[in-house]
Amino acid sequence: MIILVHDNNKVVALLNVNLEPIDVSLNKHIATALIDLSKQFPKTLIIWCHEAFVQSINTTALQSVFHHKRILASYNPSVVNYLPNQIGYIDREFFLKIKTSVSYPTWLTSSNIGGVNSSVINSLLHQLNPKVSFDYFLNSLAKRAMVAGLFCYSEPKLLQENTSAIVETQQASVSDLFLFVKQHYKWVWVFFLSISYFVYEKKIVLFPLLKSLFFKQLSTDLNLEVLSIQSTKTTSDIKTIDVIIPTIGRKQYLYDVLRDLAAQTLLPNNVIIVEQNPLMESVSELYYLKTEDWPFTIKHTFTHQSGVVNARNIALSQVRSEWVFFADDDIRFDKYLLEHSFKTINQFGISILNYLCLLPNQKQLFFRLQQTSIFGSGCSLVKSEALKATLFNSAFEFGFGEDSDFGMQLRNKGYDVIFVPHIKITHLKAPIGGYRTIVKQRWADDAIQPKPSPTIQLLYQTYFTDQQLLGYKLLLGLRSYKHSAIKNPMTYIKYFNKQWKRSQFWSRQLN
Repeated sequence: MIILVHDNNKVVALLNVNLEPIDVSLNKHIATALIDLSKQFPKTLIIWCHEAFVQSINTTALQSVFHHKRILASYNPSVVNYLPNQIGYIDREFFLKIKTSVSYPTWLTSSNIGGVNSSVINSLLHQLNPKVSFDYFLNSLAKRAMVAGLFCYSEPKLLQENTSAIVETQQASVSDLFLFVKQHYKWVWVFFLSISYFVYEKKIVLFPLLKSLFFKQLSTDLNLEVLSIQSTKTTSDIKTIDVIIPTIGRKQYLYDVLRDLAAQTLLPNNVIIVEQNPLMESVSELYYLKTEDWPFTIKHTFTHQSGVVNARNIALSQVRSEWVFFADDDIRFDKYLLEHSFKTINQFGISILNYLCLLPNQKQLFFRLQQTSIFGSGCSLVKSEALKATLFNSAFEFGFGEDSDFGMQLRNKGYDVIFVPHIKITHLKAPIGGYRTIVKQRWADDAIQPKPSPTIQLLYQTYFTDQQLLGYKLLLGLRSYKHSAIKNPMTYIKYFNKQWKRSQFWSRQLN
């Protein structure tokens, strides 16, 4: 391991793990020095650190933080990031509102302290531009490489708990922000960013906009697959699995799911089924749970209370195994699903994985194992320790967003969600069962209907930054205008604002 010490402007020292000086001649420009170090030491962990934090490096945690080669982690003890909050106007993912007290997945990277294996830098040499500031260099690297399979985190364990030093982050200028957006997002977003500045901050940012147009978008076609991975973290011990399945009116589809589970080369211990039927005189129709022999224990709950949120929470209360497979009642999968899952879990040291879930004739578009802001409540495998004191939020019942909210609860506890494209589930999208009742939302009779759905408003209010929420509002308003019967712009804006306020009102009522 090598520690590269800087003062924000230049390299001031190189140290080993014992914080002793290393005599290596390097360029004083920090990004260039990082690249040069990677060439000279091609298979080592390189830590960058502001000189104010050298004595606060938590060297005992580095092995657990960087438990495989494809991890980039940094930490910013300041409340100010290099990229200003306005980046939220154009970014819609859950990576910006960082919970700094836990390990949190994000491409927002800090020069205060961080690290990456030199093999990552060497794999991307021809894609990196060391002539920019070090913070720009790091954020650009993480933003582009995260979608290529680099695991990026805000990691408080990099510093000792009693660290009191604070270094004021040198924030990017408005011009640098526009340049970053132009190089890392589709070109249209620089125009949307300028509109957001005008609408919400009453600023005209014409020069940064025009200047950014002279730059091309940087490629995200980065190849990190050449880096073989074997995590040093022990994630799974006994490989016991509980499967939870909420179901309503789909007895044949559920039967097929159970047959797929029974054929697994690694069998689950328990299958927890929560069957719903709102008809008060009804009884269970799942006769085959008792008439057939199953190679696992079936825990069956029958309830007249409908709702997938309630059903999954009932099932979660019955979990006893080390892992939980969140399944739907209309999916199909091959016999190696669970066995192959643990090969991936142990290889990458992960605690939550999302399977590739496609409709029968749907084409696969994503092929890289990577961090994701999505959580699939019907196609995920989760370590049970992550689920302690975690439930699906009943505010989302019969609405949208309960799975995204659940995934965010897990991230805010320090767990990452990894998309695994090589383990596949087929989602049959079965017709709605015959015992479902139409749920009338509380806002159904409002003279002005809320926009967006109050559950989506609640989700974004909770997990978006202020700028992300404002950017979403502006984008929703623009997209809705072309479908609106109101064509007078001023009249439309007034009406849309009323819809937004009704959405806010009902989201508060739900919460």
